[in-house]
Amino acid sequence: MKLVIHGKNIEITEAIRDYVHQKIEKAVSHFQNITNEVDVHLSVARNPRINPRQAAEVTIYANGSVIRAEESSENLYASIDLVADKIARQLRKYKEKRQDKKTQAQPTNEVVIPEPVVADLIGDRTPELPSEVVRTKYFSMPPMTLAEALEQLQLVGHDFYMFLNSETNEINVIYERNHGGYGVIQPRHNNGHTNGHANSKNGKTANANFAISEKPYLSK
Repeated sequence: MKLVIHGKNIEITEAIRDYVHQKIEKAVSHFQNITNEVDVHLSVARNPRINPRQAAEVTIYANGSVIRAEESSENLYASIDLVADKIARQLRKYKEKRQDKKTQAQPTNEVVIPEPVVADLIGDRTPELPSEVVRTKYFSMPPMTLAEALEQLQLVGHDFYMFLNSETNEINVIYERNHGGYGVIQPRHNNGHTNGHANSKNGKTANANFAISEKPYLSK
């Protein structure tokens, strides 16, 4: 198992490195057969008004899935303890889901059913990009179904997840709705379709805007 430790606004001393190895390796010790790499990011907020100030984030790459946990407190070692406990729970949940899939026949059509989409998402507003890009991330996008994307959303701990839809071969975003359930953002091409087959003759995808498909409750 590969364990990588990064620091922001903090020096990763030998004492910190040893503590991270001790806590994180113990947390994943029962899941090493499914764990490929563990990425630990430690940071300290420079702004003294931000409380809690010291954060620990753990990202685990496990057989094509990404499992993430983050905790923060006023003490770095306490944050490491908290995130180690949290990532262990996330791994346990992930392993249980894998076992359930092996022992039970899972329906393949357990996905969000697209509903009529909003005709115009932005109205007369002009989209604006941030004046400064503060961070860029690159990650692989293996094709997956909506049901698999929902599982990934729950594992990474974010309120949205971008994925490559295996049915349409297009980028979609599944997100947690404020009033419960989940929604899906899909590209909608100029011909009004939302599938992945609206391509021009030269093989390039036609220009697309985005449509939102929402369903109050999505089976887990």
